[in-house]
Amino acid sequence: MEKSPSLSLISLISQADIIVQLVMLLLVIASLWSWAIIFDKIIKFRVLKKRSDQFEEIFEESVSLEDIHSEAKNSDNHPLARIFLACMKEWKSNNIKQILADIESEKKSSLKERLMGAMQVATNRSMQKMEMGLNFLAIVGSSAPFIGLFGTVWGIMSSFQGIAISKNTSLAVVAPGIAEALLATAFGLFAAIPAVFFYNIFSAKINYFTERAQNFSVQLLGILSKELDR
Repeated sequence: MEKSPSLSLISLISQADIIVQLVMLLLVIASLWSWAIIFDKIIKFRVLKKRSDQFEEIFEESVSLEDIHSEAKNSDNHPLARIFLACMKEWKSNNIKQILADIESEKKSSLKERLMGAMQVATNRSMQKMEMGLNFLAIVGSSAPFIGLFGTVWGIMSSFQGIAISKNTSLAVVAPGIAEALLATAFGLFAAIPAVFFYNIFSAKINYFTERAQNFSVQLLGILSKELDR
């Protein structure tokens, strides 16, 4: 009695065509890299939110900007602190007493624009750091299914060629080759689904931090504007 081919996962992978095996290997590497980025982002976003919350509490409770400046210098590892430091650097680089003594408001308006520009640059740089790795998730999410589909098409073509050579159309002969081919599509979906899912989650978090940074910039500019308009 002829022994039927094994349809276990390991046997399907080991018996697959070399091209299909390379496609599976590529998708596994892409999936592992994606998960490394995912876990890294989950941890970093939690830490950034915690640090931002703590800094905002200090900002709301402190009376002196110098106290906040000292705190920001000691913990400049989150967007709000970087924005504050960039703003205060621009503020201190100007002769504030001379600007305050100026009757005309041109210098004051110019300083406000420079302060807002400095904070916007700091915001953009912080968001760019947060976005690192997301492009890879987007690439995996969009291309992995098609790479898996390529492996499936190639595997099915090889199976049909084998059928044509052996001239045996029995289901027992056809099934293993088809299963090997379809496994490539499964690998593609396995890599793509988490990448797309977490890409959307992380994009939403970045939008949240961007809005939070913009609101903080407006609030800080309002405080400094009061100093200029006294």
